[in-house]
Amino acid sequence: MAYTFQSRATADLIMLKAAAEQILKLLDKPLNEHGILTVEQIPAALAALDKAVQEDDARRQAIKDEMDGVGESTKEQESAAAADSAKLGPVSLRQRVVPFADMLRRSAAEGKPVTWIAPK
Repeated sequence: MAYTFQSRATADLIMLKAAAEQILKLLDKPLNEHGILTVEQIPAALAALDKAVQEDDARRQAIKDEMDGVGESTKEQESAAAADSAKLGPVSLRQRVVPFADMLRRSAAEGKPVTWIAPK
């Protein structure tokens, strides 16, 4: 199941449900059948996504740093770091957000809103 994001400034963007819902939650948007980001809302949306990406990057770096310090850490610390890493998943938020953020930037430049259709 996938969400379809649309803008008259870009081609449609199809995103798997889990990734799309993660992004919509970051933007404090309801997970309705249809939604819209107006041109006026796009700058705030981009700022919110950028902040979330920076926080995700920082968490990933902290986990990496903790796991790189293997000589000083205990097995419990290594297990906790591995569990945290598994929660974050192999694909970073930065990677998930790039195509959507590009759509938002291009839509804002052309003065077009972004809409979406949720899977049924």
